[in-house]
Amino acid sequence: MANNQVKTPKHRKKWYYALRRQRISIIIMLLLQFALFGILLFSSSLASDYVSYALRAISIIVSILIITSETKTAYKMVWVFTILIFPVFGGLFYVLFKWQTSQRRVSKHFAKFEDSTKPLFKMGEDKLLQISEACPSQLPAINYLQNAGFPAYTNTKTTFFSLGEFWYKDMISELEKAEKYIFLEYFIIEEGVFWDAVLEILTRKASEGVDVRIIYDDIGCFLTLPKKYNKQLEAAGIKCHVFNKFKPIVSGLQNNRDHRKITSIDGKVTYTGGCNIADEYINQKQKHGHWKDCSIKLEGEASWSLTLVFLQMWCACTNTHEDYSKFYPYAEHKCPTESDGYIQPYADSPLDEENIGENVYLGIIQNAKNYLYINTPYLIPDENIMSALVLCAKSGVNVKIITPEVWDKRFVHITTRSYYRELIAAGVEIYEYSGGFNHSKTFLSDDTVATVGTTNLDYRSLYLHFECGVRLVNSSSIQNIKNDFLETLEKCKRITPNDCKTKLPVRIIQDVLRIFAPLM
Repeated sequence: MANNQVKTPKHRKKWYYALRRQRISIIIMLLLQFALFGILLFSSSLASDYVSYALRAISIIVSILIITSETKTAYKMVWVFTILIFPVFGGLFYVLFKWQTSQRRVSKHFAKFEDSTKPLFKMGEDKLLQISEACPSQLPAINYLQNAGFPAYTNTKTTFFSLGEFWYKDMISELEKAEKYIFLEYFIIEEGVFWDAVLEILTRKASEGVDVRIIYDDIGCFLTLPKKYNKQLEAAGIKCHVFNKFKPIVSGLQNNRDHRKITSIDGKVTYTGGCNIADEYINQKQKHGHWKDCSIKLEGEASWSLTLVFLQMWCACTNTHEDYSKFYPYAEHKCPTESDGYIQPYADSPLDEENIGENVYLGIIQNAKNYLYINTPYLIPDENIMSALVLCAKSGVNVKIITPEVWDKRFVHITTRSYYRELIAAGVEIYEYSGGFNHSKTFLSDDTVATVGTTNLDYRSLYLHFECGVRLVNSSSIQNIKNDFLETLEKCKRITPNDCKTKLPVRIIQDVLRIFAPLM
């Protein structure tokens, strides 16, 4: 094999065992840190008694600060509950976890890059006046994202893919057409049929002078890629950054993962949605039954937003400064793509005070008049979304939610089912996708508005991860999203009140798990 080639499948078994040894060693180091904590706190020396009294005092002070903070009620509950269970070191753990100089420094660092590039999102024409005349009912929600820095675009064609295998075939075809650059940002990349096909094109394009860049999340690829895989890619001419490398140190930053899925080809064609680059997403292999997922393709002006979101992340992670405008594909000529409604890509960051993903969802829920259809793999809503869903259903809106029957995370699935009782009692119809895993993340309402993206209905996705999505108004893809939802319903089992009846031990487990829902 040439030195600049990336390892092929026959080499995987060897690196997998090396990877496993490395990950196990990191976990052991973390456990040793907690063990040292325990030895210090529970030793019988007089010094340790004084330490214990001091730590209890810290726990009391921290509890007061948590209760009076402006954070989500669920987060307050889980931390206070933790401190009640572990009164000695619970407060100290919160201090170590939340109040770190590194977290504040990283937040400022990302904010600097985002603030410097916000004006570039509006390199196209301002569409607000046009929108206010064409669809005034959607103007407040569109204006919200506009004020957050994410403009609405026309001159964009959208294509909705109801399964990962459809998206895969289309993306492979478009990658072959790349002339200037290819940007990939994914939570999970796993070697296999899918990645091998993509990698062959990326390596070839890079050798032809195309600027190829990849960002992948270290935790997302914890067991799917070998150690220093980025070096292998760089040796093949592909620029690569590993997002937020996992370190054996107790830190709140380890919770902030890059859960986005973005492909940008010359800034003219982009993709996002629920699919990662791994074989189960295209049903090449089955881990949890049939994998139901979706993606959306943008061609035209709106692709610039997702491209710029990638460049923001790239420059923040690599601490480099570039002239972003040089990547804008329509600087010398207008975009020739015909309009397909109003397309508004957006991104969400856990390092600021704006919960954009949640607010997009809340806007669709609160403005629904006739129906609201939701696909989500996890249904662990906070009090705001839960109240909005209940009110929506009680107001006479037909609310349907599809979740998976087959679980990928046992405790998360148990917690998801714990919310069924209240929602069904309010009139929400809950369905489980039979025989497989529904990983789609879509909201759809009244044949008018929809969103397709990466954000799950759980705390981690809404508040701790970097996410992205596309909001569509009056787009032809909305009907395709609706058709896909209704076809998926035929493969689902509707959950009844009787299905929600559980034995007392299970009910207790569900209630306890709901306390810790913000950690799931």
